[in-house]
Amino acid sequence: MAAGCADNSIPKAQLPELDLSNPLLAAWDTPHETPPFSEIKLADYEPAFDAAIACSRAEIDAIVNNPKKPTFGNTIVALERQGELLNRIAGLFFNLLEADTSDEMQQIAQRVQPKLTELSNDISLNPELFARVKQVYEHPGRLRKEDRKLLEDTYQSFARSGAALSDADKELYRKYTSELSGLTLRFGQNALAATNAFTLNITDPKVVAELPAFVREGMAAEAKARGEKGWTVTLQHPSYLPFMTYSSNRELKEKLWKASNSRALGGEFDNTEIVKKIANTRLKIANLLGYKCYADYVLERRMAENTKTVNDFLAELLAATKSYADADYRTVSDYAATLGFKGQLMPWDWSYYTEKYKDEKYALNDELVKPYLKLENVKKGVFMLANKLYGLNFTPDDKIEVYHPDVTAYDVTDADGRFMAVLYLDFFPRESKRSGAWMTEFRGTKIEDGKEIRPLVSLVMNFTKPTETAPSLLTFDELETFLHEFGHALHGMLGEGKYESQTGTNVYRDFVELPSQLMENWATEKEFLDLWAVHYETGEPMPAEIVDRIVAAQNYLAAYANVRQLSFGMTDMAWHTLTEPFEGDVEQFEAVSMAPTQVLPVVSGTAMAPAFGHIFSGGYAAGYYGYKWAEVLEADAFSLFKEKGIFNREAASSFRENVLSKGGTEHPMELYVRFRGHKPETRALIEKMGLGK
Repeated sequence: MAAGCADNSIPKAQLPELDLSNPLLAAWDTPHETPPFSEIKLADYEPAFDAAIACSRAEIDAIVNNPKKPTFGNTIVALERQGELLNRIAGLFFNLLEADTSDEMQQIAQRVQPKLTELSNDISLNPELFARVKQVYEHPGRLRKEDRKLLEDTYQSFARSGAALSDADKELYRKYTSELSGLTLRFGQNALAATNAFTLNITDPKVVAELPAFVREGMAAEAKARGEKGWTVTLQHPSYLPFMTYSSNRELKEKLWKASNSRALGGEFDNTEIVKKIANTRLKIANLLGYKCYADYVLERRMAENTKTVNDFLAELLAATKSYADADYRTVSDYAATLGFKGQLMPWDWSYYTEKYKDEKYALNDELVKPYLKLENVKKGVFMLANKLYGLNFTPDDKIEVYHPDVTAYDVTDADGRFMAVLYLDFFPRESKRSGAWMTEFRGTKIEDGKEIRPLVSLVMNFTKPTETAPSLLTFDELETFLHEFGHALHGMLGEGKYESQTGTNVYRDFVELPSQLMENWATEKEFLDLWAVHYETGEPMPAEIVDRIVAAQNYLAAYANVRQLSFGMTDMAWHTLTEPFEGDVEQFEAVSMAPTQVLPVVSGTAMAPAFGHIFSGGYAAGYYGYKWAEVLEADAFSLFKEKGIFNREAASSFRENVLSKGGTEHPMELYVRFRGHKPETRALIEKMGLGK
């Protein structure tokens, strides 16, 4: 049996015959129809993509050539259902491309991506198909709310993808989107290659003697894995950050910092021309579709709705916090001077002195906290929290195949025993995995032919691996990262609805970070930490005084951290509010756009853009402000839990019912107001940071 070129009862497609010896094309007789990773070979992907693309084309032809009058069912729902086989293969391949890649996979991606872009354009620019969609849009009849939203989203998707353009402009649209697709792929590959290309090997034991044991062990393990002597630091976060934080060696830190902040800026993996081409190609697409700049185009389908709202929002937060951020810099500089530091405090000095000052001011540092944040215990604590709030249970299931030995799969059920999702946890760095942390899905939620399909959710992290002498111990930041990504996972696992394009995290970009950032609040709640945070060697609970210090320190350098995030958001908006093609200098452009947010000294020969994957290859173009936007939402939202109790089921049920389960079935502002009772205000965030009181 085939894995389903979608069996749309309306209308029937003449589907090509599939090679069922290819596991990507056959039905998966596995627990919850999870991917049979061990059966899939790299050689299976391209023929599977080709077959699935042919399936998708046949399904589109059947919709277009249907002699019956266009209806919501035979056109809009049929469109939603088409391409299921392709979605399954693409969901698998592109997730593994991020989490367990290889040179061969990257080559396959470069060959497959243009075909997918071509198919996407052939669908969105098909005049007969758009005519049917438009007819239903103009004569919808009586539809349920969820169906009306699908119709609106479908119509807008066509209109915003050039369906109403002239034939000549459609060809231009195809050309630009195809170019953009290739550029963003190359950007990501260059950024990863540039990150991996730099290592710092240290052979002098005196240089590493001052470092905490966990840092030395991690560096030694890295060196050993590379066949090097001594200790090695890479630009991957779990290696780079501890060295910058604990080493007093300014010379080596300057070298590391400059290497990290000049990744893909010139050299073998140069992204500077690609950055300009991406920005200019996006501008061309926006202009073609009738928008002044790319941000106008993007923000039309966001909770914020327009460029002015975003720029005003960022400016308001900057005005409220910049003077406090400058004061943070002066405070740390003055503190460094008391320790004998001379001259100007530079960016590569920042992590070291902020950690020292934090340690002195709050008697709090990562080394004090980490023994209580054993990864296994953190995981239990996070699962416990999900159980207290939403009644969820997590059971390891070794019958479910995983794509790498480091990965574990769980069955997730609710309080009534209903199966909600499969959750994959992939915790540790490897060369085949990109940096950072993210939640993704191999499959979303939907109802099809009366049968509910539940999601396959994956959390991918880069936590420090266990060593021969110590388990994996997290920093407090990593605890927050786990909670953040788990918030996204809850959004996916608790999604309900008929249409996959509207369930789970398929919401406006500036709303998607609310569930994740809300979850971070529990990291500083004593009542939560008391449930699970014990010393990994003695089993002693985390002392109340450490919890008190963590709570006291939660606003440490909050203004600086806020302005740093605003600088990313403003740089993003600068690139995407361009109204003329940009041919200038990337480093200079960035210096100008970041000037209002500058707190630390500017260092020439560095720029963020060439490795700023979020906006140039990760879907956050004209959307980075969304992190701050969500912080305002979550500050306001969490105040309800503070008021009613941090494990309050009533508040949690309301959040689940009005936000998590609803996905993108309604406008996010309506959902938020229904949950909270009012619109969010920036004041909630400024107060949470302890500023302006």
